[in-house]
Amino acid sequence: MPELLDRRAFLATAAGALASGHASAATPPNVVFIYCDDLGYGDLGCYGSPLRTPNLDRMAREGMRFTQFYSANPVCSPSRAALMTGRYPTRAGVPRVLFPKDTTGLPDSETTIAQTLKTRGYKTMCVGKWHLGHLPQYLPTNRGFDEYFGIPYSNDMTPRVLLHNTEVVEQTATLETLTPRYTEQALKFIERSKGSPFFLYMPHTYPHIPLGASARFRGKSKAGLYGDVVEEIDWSVGEVLGALKKQGLDNNTVVMFSSDNGPWYQGSAGRLRGRKGMTWEGGVREPFLARFPGRIPKGKTCGGIASTMDILPTLAQLCGAAPPKNPLDGIDIWPMLSGAKGEIEREALLYFDDVHVQCARWGRWKLHLSRYNSVAYSPAPAGGRINFTLKQPELYDLIGDQDESYDVAPENPRVVAEIRTRIDRLMATFPEPIQRAYTETRNRTAGTHAVGAVTRPAER
Repeated sequence: MPELLDRRAFLATAAGALASGHASAATPPNVVFIYCDDLGYGDLGCYGSPLRTPNLDRMAREGMRFTQFYSANPVCSPSRAALMTGRYPTRAGVPRVLFPKDTTGLPDSETTIAQTLKTRGYKTMCVGKWHLGHLPQYLPTNRGFDEYFGIPYSNDMTPRVLLHNTEVVEQTATLETLTPRYTEQALKFIERSKGSPFFLYMPHTYPHIPLGASARFRGKSKAGLYGDVVEEIDWSVGEVLGALKKQGLDNNTVVMFSSDNGPWYQGSAGRLRGRKGMTWEGGVREPFLARFPGRIPKGKTCGGIASTMDILPTLAQLCGAAPPKNPLDGIDIWPMLSGAKGEIEREALLYFDDVHVQCARWGRWKLHLSRYNSVAYSPAPAGGRINFTLKQPELYDLIGDQDESYDVAPENPRVVAEIRTRIDRLMATFPEPIQRAYTETRNRTAGTHAVGAVTRPAER
């Protein structure tokens, strides 16, 4: 059955939280979650990049680095909805990117990490890009955050307003000063919140284009403006870590770092295939670092499968907070973070693009079932961009073939059948429009073979 975490199961698990290494109810830890926009899997030094990221590399040395950590979507708004709610974005009501013209956002029926931690008395602030609705009722200040400072959507959208709470402080935000200003706001929040548990959510605007770096970093990376931007984000991380130490909060704060999806036009996905907007690994597998002195072991690498959807249930357990009322798709990954387990058995992980489920990961295997008839962010073909079922499913062994180069479906029919069964079972639990899209795609066999896969000789 789908691994949905209901309230009864959550409370039963919470009863043993202290014994398993979770924080006691009397001493909930502070939480800092730093989130980049369009950062590639291969963009940090600790993931093989030539870019200078000494503070993030130090986080890896002083904590844990994950090698199979996933966003729930290859684009902005859906991935953030999944992070905030612990649920697939197609369940949480945000299946696609939101634009300034949109009048919708994350529904009130969804519970965010901030709202969950507020039940434990946490002070909360969001600094940076929100992108879950720009109207007042959808902004962070109405979703569990005491304070907000940032641009409510992507920096390539207009008007590029900079907000403090719901008030405009800069009609057209200055790109070159964004990272320093975000950092200043974060440090001030840490200083004034040190007397109580706090949650700082810091979703950086960058390295989403258009890029901007301050004079201190511009032209210094030897990797163009993109490199300058990443190195300035690394500086910002160092400032946050330094502030925690200065305020005596270092040993009682869990700091996590990741990105919403893979790189767009610049940046590196490492050896992974694909980029932003694609359900190949390069579009959804992300860096993930976690540091908590004395609680998360130093210098460890974890190869277990984890997702941004796991952050809410993990933090709720760690901080002793009550669960949301909605069933969760994420799971508590503290056993991996604490070093107690190298991996956790879980249900198949679905890869959505808009309303369409295109792939699923189960153990070492990834099955591709459908794909659009054009590459993301390229001109749509005549008749529009359509999601087609692949003429033959493609199966990749991601342990031995992380760049998805060798289709082994013909040699593993039982694995293909098992994953398809799991997908069908999971999809039966989704809202009706998502189930309908799944059925329509399965019945859509006309058209050319989807871009990105080479057809077998018999199909040509």
